[in-house]
Parts: sequence; C-alpha cells; structure tokens
Amino acid sequence: MVLANESLYNICEGLKHKFLYKNDINSIHILLNLYDLENNLTCVSPKYISTNDIKRRVRRLLLHRMDRDLVSNKVTMLIHDDIDRLELNFHLEGYKNGYYDNKSVNTLEDLTISLYPIEKFYEFNYLFHYNSSYKLINNFKEKYFDCIDDDEHETNRIDLFIKSYVEELIKPKIYRLNENLDKQLKFEFIDDDFIIKEEGTFLTIKELNEIYSLIVEILGKNITEIYKNASWFGINDRLLNRY
Repeated sequence: MVLANESLYNICEGLKHKFLYKNDINSIHILLNLYDLENNLTCVSPKYISTNDIKRRVRRLLLHRMDRDLVSNKVTMLIHDDIDRLELNFHLEGYKNGYYDNKSVNTLEDLTISLYPIEKFYEFNYLFHYNSSYKLINNFKEKYFDCIDDDEHETNRIDLFIKSYVEELIKPKIYRLNENLDKQLKFEFIDDDFIIKEEGTFLTIKELNEIYSLIVEILGKNITEIYKNASWFGINDRLLNRY
C-alpha cells in the first residue's frame, strides 16, 4: 500500500511523533500495518550501533578524567532508549522507501536476471542484502547510496530531523548530567586520621558541550548509514517477494 493521500500521511507522521517523543510502542505497530510491511521485513530492527559508539567515544573524550567510565556509562544509560527509537524509526523509514522504490527494484531485477535463471529466484531466502561478489551489483548499490547522499546533501532532511530530536530529548539530559552522577567515595589514611571524601569533579560546561557535540556527530553518521542499509534491504525484499 503506497501512502497516497495527505490524510494518511498526517496519520503516519503523528504515529511516528508519538513513538519517538512519547515512547508509545503501539504506534510503531500501527505504523507497520499502515506501511503494509509487517509481513515483509527481513530484519525488523537495526543493529543499534550508536549507543556503543557513544559510550566508547565519550570514554576516549574524557581520557583525562578518573571517572570516565562512570560518566560514559551514565550517558548511555540516560539516552539509550531515545537513541534506539531514533534508529528504529529511520530503519523502518529507509526500508519503506526502498521497498516501494519500483524503479530501483526493477533495475536490481534486471541485473539479477543477468546473473541467475529466474527459477533460481524461488530458492533464495536472501538476495544481495549483506554482500555480493558481483561487481555490477556492488556498483548499483554504490550508485543507489550515492543518490541518497546527494538527496541528503540538498535537503538536509535526516540531519535536521536528528538535530531537532536531539535538541528536544537528549540535550536536557546531557546538560543535567552532573545531577545524575553518583560520586565515588575514596577512603584515605592521613597522619593516622581516617578520611572519607568524594572522588571526581563535576563536568565542566566545556566537557558537556563536547559530549553533546559528539553525540550529534555520531548520530548524524550512523542514522544515515542505517537509513541507507535499510533501503537496500527493502529493495532486495521487494524483488524476492515478486517470486
């Protein structure tokens, strides 16, 4: 079912908003039904790569701090649900756009027919979803990804969405990070006196700015890759579903 009218488009946008900003899980299931994809998805969710990237990069950023592990763990704990929803949203959005891209599906079909007899199609559970040893398939995939990059370069659609989402949901959590850090207690003996003191210092504004900028950077890169790979999955699945 192609989304053909403005009313249905607004319904879908409202469902996406409720899922992303209100954490309404039911909305994503309704959205899948409206997209008519629930029975077609080879992979229902992305690999959720951003949280681990953020954790690793924040730890590296704060290499000068003794509590870098504590901070990086707290950052990911506070924002991982928001990031997972964002990744899932763009995974489904990319998949939908690839699945209903008839021109690209037709091109892939022509290329595949030049490589395999049609009866072979009925045996495939996967096509070129993950990798291919055929140069013409890899060239087509590369050009397809280039088209997505060119469109993003012109519109900044994904980038603007990410920045708006992060600004509203994630930024407040990062700039309140000091309120959520549990200071570690350090026990010392000095001149036969037993002293208990908190270890670590609050994050500076500079450090908070750097953490926030790092998150925006990582999401900008990863979400685009998730969108592109999901689109490629959609094209491959649509072709297989023809047979």
